[in-house]
Amino acid sequence: MAADNVLVLVRHGESEWNKLNLFTGWRDPDLSEKGVEEARRAGQLLKAEGYRFDIAFTSALKRAQHTLQLILEELGQQDLTTIADKALNERDYGDLSGLNKDDARKRWGEEQVHIWRRSYDVPPPGGESLKDTAARTIPYYESKIWPEVKAGRNVIVAAHGNSLRSIVMKLDELSPEQVVKLEIATGVPIVYQLDENGKVKSKRILG
Repeated sequence: MAADNVLVLVRHGESEWNKLNLFTGWRDPDLSEKGVEEARRAGQLLKAEGYRFDIAFTSALKRAQHTLQLILEELGQQDLTTIADKALNERDYGDLSGLNKDDARKRWGEEQVHIWRRSYDVPPPGGESLKDTAARTIPYYESKIWPEVKAGRNVIVAAHGNSLRSIVMKLDELSPEQVVKLEIATGVPIVYQLDENGKVKSKRILG
């Protein structure tokens, strides 16, 4: 049976732009058909484990909001209190947003695009680095999300690869070198139990 005082992180299901291999960032495409299936599957996995939630957080972008909506439908919790905030938005890819990743490599070179995608503190032109993303996501986690968990509530967060990497970086105490290698799969719930100080007691990846 599911425990109390849990924090569940879920990256949104595949988006239409993920499918097209485009840099997305703060642009706002919806889920692909596969993404809808991934989100429903996440809800089914959580339901099978007996999880119920007291509050939900998501970003200001529809692919994360739609993912959360589908999960809550599977759980029969469509009316759950939900807070959407741009602090949980995906990393802003700036001038890369909307570009095909292969076209970007042709324009700027394989090595430069790799640096923008996989370094910790080098932003693409007009955009954010992972360090920049963490600078808005972690304070939001500390001030808004963690107090709910600390108060004994079960909390679900549906967000994005890089905003969630930032939170996982804090929870798992990862270095910048470690976090850039971290991959978070779409539509796969990560279940944390935290102690009274916010330290990780247990971590499970469902599915």
